[in-house]
Amino acid sequence: MIRIENLHKQFGKLKVLDGVSFSAEKKGIIAVLGPNGSGKTTILKSILGMVLPDKGEIFFDEKPVLGSWNYRNRIGYLPQMARFPDNLTVQELIDMIKNLRNIKANEMELIKRFALGDSLSKKLSNLSGGTKQKVNIVLTFMFDAPLLILDEPTAGLDPVSLIQLKELIKEERAKGKTLLITTHIMSLVEELSDEIVFLLEGKIYFQGTVEALQLQTQQINLEYSIAKILEPNV
Repeated sequence: MIRIENLHKQFGKLKVLDGVSFSAEKKGIIAVLGPNGSGKTTILKSILGMVLPDKGEIFFDEKPVLGSWNYRNRIGYLPQMARFPDNLTVQELIDMIKNLRNIKANEMELIKRFALGDSLSKKLSNLSGGTKQKVNIVLTFMFDAPLLILDEPTAGLDPVSLIQLKELIKEERAKGKTLLITTHIMSLVEELSDEIVFLLEGKIYFQGTVEALQLQTQQINLEYSIAKILEPNV
């Protein structure tokens, strides 16, 4: 579904992506991992057209995305930090996004699932960070998109909501969708991911299963494998 070829991006003197190439052709969950500043969010925003690469190409269903926008209607995006208009209520925000995208939405089940019914009439400025994240999840999943991009999706969630999110992600995978996820929670990656892409200094260091990385690094779990990569003497 997504193919990235020789992607380069530099912000001023900072080289963020240095010839990144990988594909997410198979359905399932791909965790995009790496230390801070490794280019994870830049890749996701490049797929969405929010960042324009200096060089390279991105293909969605074998069609280049540069200069296109219609493909975005087939993507659900959960940003790392949601910034909502403070003066709107939750219901007004949901209605606005539905009107903007103008495609069928199924928000009611998600509102119930994440216990947002009592918050629909509240101003977004009055919500806690965790509740805003739950609103963000509803906006991301309500359009039944075949590709879901989740940037640190668990931020601020309480344990009950975290369990609901994990179950929701598993259900979306079972429907045959592709999910790209960034997270610093390695237990989440081990539990959910079918494949990982590990970025280091703007390049792909590894792409494959968690088990393959553990075998390559000779470590007992993913956390120790990544520590081995980042600190060779550990």
